[in-house]
Amino acid sequence: MKYSIFFFAFLVFVIKSSAQTKQDSLEIKQAALNYIEAQHNPNPKQMEQALHPRMVKRTFWKDKATGKDYVRETSTESMVILAESYNKKNDKFPAVPKKEIKFLDVSDKTASVKLIADEWIDYMHIVKLNGVWKIINVLWQYHDSKRHE
Repeated sequence: MKYSIFFFAFLVFVIKSSAQTKQDSLEIKQAALNYIEAQHNPNPKQMEQALHPRMVKRTFWKDKATGKDYVRETSTESMVILAESYNKKNDKFPAVPKKEIKFLDVSDKTASVKLIADEWIDYMHIVKLNGVWKIINVLWQYHDSKRHE
């Protein structure tokens, strides 16, 4: 019995010390919100706050001439430039844009989240480096995958 209590206490300590905190959850969510909101209201600095400098964003696309699928990639630099100009005319999103964030998995230094926006879905890997959560990978697609042609 004494060993069972010790083992249980040790297990609780290990789980608590390796799990994310409430603050981590808030910061992970904020990174995802910064990413989408920087596109809603053109804000390159907000996009920079969300992304790791080596972030890569990928999707599938179909080449119209050959009919072959391939992978398209976007960098942090491209996303920061996009955030500066994408919605300048305020015509890319509805008045109240959708930005639903679902936590898929969270550890002490890594997280996977799903962002459901009006036109697309982003699956994000977010990493905690030097105490800051940054998006390092994004895999996305339009809700209507035929738009990838």
